[in-house]
Amino acid sequence: KQRHPGEDVHRALDHVASRIHAISLAYDQLAPRQEGQLVRLSNYVRALCSAIRNQVDKIDIDVECDELELSIDRALPVGLILNEAAMNSIKHAFGDGDGRIRVRLVGGVGYGEARLTVSDNGCGIGANRGNGSGLKLIASLARQIGGVVDQHSSEAGTTTMLTFPLIT
Repeated sequence: KQRHPGEDVHRALDHVASRIHAISLAYDQLAPRQEGQLVRLSNYVRALCSAIRNQVDKIDIDVECDELELSIDRALPVGLILNEAAMNSIKHAFGDGDGRIRVRLVGGVGYGEARLTVSDNGCGIGANRGNGSGLKLIASLARQIGGVVDQHSSEAGTTTMLTFPLIT
């Protein structure tokens, strides 16, 4: 199946726009604060999921967050990972059908760690689609905050988990 070059450019620009929006949302959440202060990560995750939900039709996003705080320089990569994982689901998991993305942020995982889980009920990642730029970006962002990414995929959907320290 061949795509028109214009479609690829449009898709790439939409993807970049969603990344920029994730960054701007972080700064909106954190605007009155000084650098290095703790911010409410749970509020940022909810705001980001709401913004993603408003960009798509036919896809529900279910969000559940523990009330966690994190410094801005660490919250931003977490938000970008969430955005990237959700956009991967939206782009690849559901075709033209309905779908559901579940986002969970929980603390108390291991010693001083939290876990962000983004899962969908889509078609799973095919054998030749596991090395995209989105997954490389997720891995790179996770390394920046000392986190570990684990991804599982089957015909029942894909789950991306980021486990990261709350304090460095």
